[in-house]
Amino acid sequence: MNTHFRDTRKIDPTRGDRLPDGTPNDNDRVEIGPTQLAYREWEGAGLTLPNLDRMRDFRWRRLTQAIVDRGYGGLLMFDPLNIRYATDSTNMQLWNTHNPFRAVLLCADGYIVIWDYKNSPFLSTFNPLVREQRSGADLFYFDRGDKVDVAADVFSNEVRVLLAEHAPGNKRLAVDKIMLHGLRALEAQRFEIMEGEEVTEKTRAIKGPDEILAMRCASHACESAVAAMEVFARQNVPNGNTSEDDIWAVLHAENIKRGGEWIETRLLASGPRTNPWFQECGPRIVQNNEIVAFDTDLIGSYGICVDISRTWWIGDRKPTNAMIDAMRHAHEHIQTNMAMLKPGVTIPELIAGCHRLDDRFQKQKYGCMMHGVGLCDEWPLVAYPDTAVAGAFDYALEPGMTLCVEALVSPEGGDFSIKLEDQVLITEDGFENLTEYPFDAALMGE
Repeated sequence: MNTHFRDTRKIDPTRGDRLPDGTPNDNDRVEIGPTQLAYREWEGAGLTLPNLDRMRDFRWRRLTQAIVDRGYGGLLMFDPLNIRYATDSTNMQLWNTHNPFRAVLLCADGYIVIWDYKNSPFLSTFNPLVREQRSGADLFYFDRGDKVDVAADVFSNEVRVLLAEHAPGNKRLAVDKIMLHGLRALEAQRFEIMEGEEVTEKTRAIKGPDEILAMRCASHACESAVAAMEVFARQNVPNGNTSEDDIWAVLHAENIKRGGEWIETRLLASGPRTNPWFQECGPRIVQNNEIVAFDTDLIGSYGICVDISRTWWIGDRKPTNAMIDAMRHAHEHIQTNMAMLKPGVTIPELIAGCHRLDDRFQKQKYGCMMHGVGLCDEWPLVAYPDTAVAGAFDYALEPGMTLCVEALVSPEGGDFSIKLEDQVLITEDGFENLTEYPFDAALMGE
């Protein structure tokens, strides 16, 4: 039997050199992406896959235009999610969040330079929009010790030379997140440092057509993973030896199986540990006839965040009337608030017109009513009336925005909470709920 390398290296030899999302049909490719399982499930669901080359071009053009519109010479990014947006490349994302070794400079003429881990410059070469790969942006103490300032001077000088070439005479440099010595070195180069997060957050807030297709795929993958977690919980909790961690581990595993990346929090709790909310999941053995509530906070396929919440009743008895009433109240809350969503409505109008939770749920309500979502939780934030800061978010919704609509119904001093959350797309004439996962029938009183 003769087996040729040209056949074994492909994910699916019948599909040619490219997969439906435009990525190489190569089992050994550098760029991470969806798995065969995810592709099969999306095909079965009739989903249209994004074209990643178009998505990357859209993001590059949009971010470059934002720099030009503000009169900046460039945008210097250290945030791993902003780097993902600008280059669609990854490198040890979670480690990078607290050991910032990557940086990207996007110049006003569209020229992109990435500083990466010195042994892995090849991780972004699949994207022709990234014109140069360098190293030397690691400006944290663990790596540089007492000579961080020296490394920062070298790095800042490279930035100066690049901007002198690609934005001559413009010393206005937007920066998102930077270490102390890096900031001082840039200021010593006489850059006028501008607010980079304002640029990136507002740019990322509007999703292009292929980003929306990617989010649909990521949502389907996330909900498939949640379904597997629910099956596991319902089958195993009655046996009396299943922990919160056991249940949560299923979501992690199923996310990875589909090419997802990580989960940002540990927000799954059971029984009385659901109140107050925000206890992280742990070794508690979940009892039969208890609530299990969770918030996915999941970075899934294509690096897209799918942030949904559900609360389940697991057991052979019925939940209490108080639980059913709270569940219905939470459901009414997100449905009523979602109905306000449309292009042109302002965030202050959403705040003023929102559904009001009953008094007994006010003290422990969620930290916001809605928030943006894309590569992670993003701008904007829609606060509740009693926590809104005047002037912080005086903006109107636009088509292409994606928002998560939240509800936490948690009686003060109670022994349970209800957590619900759906992910929604703002369309040209209203909204589309991207979340299809059902609400627990028992808690809905059905």
